[in-house]
Amino acid sequence: MSSSTGFYLAVGFALRIKSGMDWNILQDNHHKVSTMAVETGVLKRYSEGAEARQADLCCPVDYDRTLLAMLPQEIIDKDYGCGDPSRYVKEGDIVLDLGSGSGKICYMAAQLVGLEGKVIGVDMNDDMLNLARKYQDEMAGKLGSNRVEFVKGQIQDLTLDLEAMNKHLGENPIHKAEDILVLRDWQDKQRRESPLIKDNSVDLVISNCVLNLVHDSDKEQLVQEIFRVVKPGGRVAISDIVSDEHVPERLKQDQQLWSGCISGALQEHEMLEAFVKAGFAGVCYDKWENQPWQVVEGIEFRAITITAIKPLNEPCIDKGHAVIYRGPYSEVYDDEGHVYYRGQRMAVCERSYKFLTGGTYGDSFIGIAPAEDVPGTPWNCPSGSIRSVLESKSGIHENTCSPSGGCC
Repeated sequence: MSSSTGFYLAVGFALRIKSGMDWNILQDNHHKVSTMAVETGVLKRYSEGAEARQADLCCPVDYDRTLLAMLPQEIIDKDYGCGDPSRYVKEGDIVLDLGSGSGKICYMAAQLVGLEGKVIGVDMNDDMLNLARKYQDEMAGKLGSNRVEFVKGQIQDLTLDLEAMNKHLGENPIHKAEDILVLRDWQDKQRRESPLIKDNSVDLVISNCVLNLVHDSDKEQLVQEIFRVVKPGGRVAISDIVSDEHVPERLKQDQQLWSGCISGALQEHEMLEAFVKAGFAGVCYDKWENQPWQVVEGIEFRAITITAIKPLNEPCIDKGHAVIYRGPYSEVYDDEGHVYYRGQRMAVCERSYKFLTGGTYGDSFIGIAPAEDVPGTPWNCPSGSIRSVLESKSGIHENTCSPSGGCC
């Protein structure tokens, strides 16, 4: 662990006590030691990984070889992951890579976003940041533009710029307790006025085997931060490790297992629920490895990739839209509790219509838009309302071909 990182953790603990938070100091101390131990172990393990390849830190992944061809071998060798979230990048995207490490996924994504896109990698490990930045000019030349940026921060707090904090501390060193209060005021102002990653600024958040490295107490905040920075209508693609059973406390205390992407894994159901709770929709396992990566004390740990969408920030207006759920199930529910019966013209607001006929759900629904755009009225149709055939007869049918084709 770098000395600066140890200082941040110590200051964080001091701030919590000084600010009079309503926690029992002894309990807080135990919790903070646990958090510090996790972060210290992770930093040390991945600093070692920046120096020499650590084969046990990664799962076998079939990366796109055409995207790897441009990358320096050192970046490829010293990258650690369990999936390939770059496959979800679209041209023109602003992409945020959480725990960007050697920069491999960032440089792969940069080839896909094109001249109009941008990729931001966030990491708090100086050794990994130095490795990623080492090839930044070379990669900019190959890409034809400098469209990749690496910033220093904690992925569970994407507001705090740690490099700006380093500069501030150089100019305002801590000598006494009152200096900690000054630092806290600076942190609050920096988060508010110059956040590292702004609200609603990213089209796609990706990460590769990183969420499990964050302490359990910070995982909820981490997912909330992901939700904050994604634009309405934006996406996430998270490759990580999940467990089939809850990880017992004795395994969580094993720092080698934690930094090795094992002890901090979320249980497979809880991983999805964390994103649903944060406000995401269309949350699903898009990739699921048939065989576990490791089995520890009978618990299976496997690589997965989840995808989700941040709902559009629009009011629900009824303009006469309808959708038909294709099947094969008799009925399905979305994350907002709306039910869709197979083969029925279900009444939906314009916002839900856009969502259900978009990329995530588009293969499952036939859309029927009104022939004329009208102002509409605030949505007042309860879940399960059927749009009459007469009301939607003249509508425009969209996405009418199934994925298997067969349309005239």
